[in-house]
Amino acid sequence: MSFGQLERDGFDTAGSTPMSDINVTPLVDVMLVLLVIFMVTAPLMVSGLKIDLPQAQATAPVKTAGSVSVVLDRELRLFVDERLVPADALERQLTEIARTDPDTEVLLRVDAAVPYGRVAALIGQVQAAGLSRIGFVAEPQDAAPAR
Repeated sequence: MSFGQLERDGFDTAGSTPMSDINVTPLVDVMLVLLVIFMVTAPLMVSGLKIDLPQAQATAPVKTAGSVSVVLDRELRLFVDERLVPADALERQLTEIARTDPDTEVLLRVDAAVPYGRVAALIGQVQAAGLSRIGFVAEPQDAAPAR
């Protein structure tokens, strides 16, 4: 795009009028960058909403051949398929299960008194072992003990 002439053939004043067009390319570039930034940050702003989660009717989980049960009780003891497992051996045992079948589903049963941070750490251990299919098991709503 030419903004002017480098050489003048004469003293022609009609050819030396200033350019009155606006280059909108930089404006479009900036607007597209801002649009991408807003598209990326908008979902992050939604996470601060306070909501009441609904209570769901829980059904009995179906134990299939491709699933393993992991239980964390009130005393923070871990059980894999109803066998007591030391905390440091859990990830190793789950890694062996993931090595044989990476699509194995983990049925996670956690006592209600267990702190959320410990549950998050347990989920991290399961994912670090290579298992990504995690199901949370709950009691049916009508069978829950009264508090």
